[in-house]
Amino acid sequence: LFVARGARVTITGRRADKIEGVARDLGAGCRAVVGDVTVAADRAKMLAAAVEHGGGKLDVLVNNAGNMYRQAVAEYTEDMLRAAFETNVIAGMMLSSAAVPLLAATQGAIFFMGSIHTRRAYPGATPYAATKAAVEGLTRVMAAELGPKQIRVCCVLPGAVHTEINVRAGLATPQEAADRYAALASSHALGRIGTAEEIAEAIEYLARAEWVTGVALEVDGGLGLGVSIHVHDVMTPSGPVFGESRASSLPQGNVGFLWERACSRIGSKLPPKEEPGSSRCRSGLARDRAALLCCHEKYQAIAW
Repeated sequence: LFVARGARVTITGRRADKIEGVARDLGAGCRAVVGDVTVAADRAKMLAAAVEHGGGKLDVLVNNAGNMYRQAVAEYTEDMLRAAFETNVIAGMMLSSAAVPLLAATQGAIFFMGSIHTRRAYPGATPYAATKAAVEGLTRVMAAELGPKQIRVCCVLPGAVHTEINVRAGLATPQEAADRYAALASSHALGRIGTAEEIAEAIEYLARAEWVTGVALEVDGGLGLGVSIHVHDVMTPSGPVFGESRASSLPQGNVGFLWERACSRIGSKLPPKEEPGSSRCRSGLARDRAALLCCHEKYQAIAW
């Protein structure tokens, strides 16, 4: 999305095949840098590459590195808890710290990836939820401290989005993960899980919303509302059939839909991509924006 708007984007991650493949697909506007954001030398390499690719500046830093950590309360281990905070919290804090002089020069922005786990309680996920609560809290304090430098800091809280996070963490097989995401559709007020593109749209909005800082933006399809919608399996030869859901399953005044799978509709609502230089592109990120998306192979958001 950023590249389509004319930005020069640097993506990072530990798996060369993954990020280099994305960079090839996106073209000259995207540069891949292999590295581990938990390693100080790699963080310095990431920033240097982003500045070079961005024509000598950095406008946006997206801290998207993270991993899923699950452990029962009675089975906590210090090593696992330390690893969770090292990857999900400390790495992004350190990268953001190193980027302050660069972002102060451009009056840029720092974005963190939070989670709906701070809105909904999922047993067994306290280590992960604790790291995301820390990210949400540090966003506000960092925004207050960096405001005088005209650096904005925000956090995005996604709902369920189909990524590799649970598979890469060894918590599920690909099929188990797909089944879990499909089952989660009915927990969203809008009746489906989200897409990486929709999370990217939220980041793009925050990147150009120059009077917004310190916010935790929920982009979750209503998952945090705590409602439950029955999603029925209805399929015709021409595709999913839409209609009213069972009234008993919906809060008063809500309308649901019928479709074979919530996932079958993913992507259908996304607007077409505009070419750089179009009116919509000009109204979004400036064509000379330079952004560093610090990504991790546990997430698929590097496909932005």
